[in-house]
Amino acid sequence: MKPRRPVEKPIAGFDPAPSTAISTFFGIGFFPHAPATVASLVVGLLLLAAGEWGIGPRLILLLLASAGGTWAAGRTEQRYGHDARCIVIDEVAGMLVSTLLIPWDPIPLALAFLFFRVFDILKPPPGYQLEALPGGVGIMADDLMAGIYSLLLLLLVGVLVPSF
Repeated sequence: MKPRRPVEKPIAGFDPAPSTAISTFFGIGFFPHAPATVASLVVGLLLLAAGEWGIGPRLILLLLASAGGTWAAGRTEQRYGHDARCIVIDEVAGMLVSTLLIPWDPIPLALAFLFFRVFDILKPPPGYQLEALPGGVGIMADDLMAGIYSLLLLLLVGVLVPSF
C-alpha cells in the first residue's frame, strides 16, 4: 500500500515560484506540525473575519482556489513530490466547498472545519481513489470530495437542528 502523503523530496532552500506560494497557501504548508489542519483552520478564521458573502462571490473564490490550486499543486509537486505535506491549497479549496452554503458564523464554521478534517483524513470513497489521479487534479480532487461530504453533512445537521 502506498503512503498517502509522501515526504517532500530533499531540496536546497525555498522555491520562490508563484506556484509554490499558492500551493503552500503563502507558506502555511511549511508549518512543522499538521500543516493541512493549520491551513484549514486559517481558512475558517479568514471566512469568519470576512463576514457574510453571497453565493456569487463564494463560487468565484472557490473556482479561483480550485483552478489556481490545481495548476499550482501540479507545478509544486514536481519539486516536492506528489501530494507533499507542504501542498495545502487543496485544504483551502475543500474548506471553501464545505462552507459554500452555510453561514460564516462561529458554530457553523467550527463544524465545517471539524467535518472537513475528518472526511479529509478518512477519505471515504471515492476520495481515496480520486487522490490517485495524476498531477494537481489528484491533489485537489480528494479534498474537494471531502468538502462535498462535509457540506452535505452540515446541510443535514441544519435540517435536523433547525436553530443551526
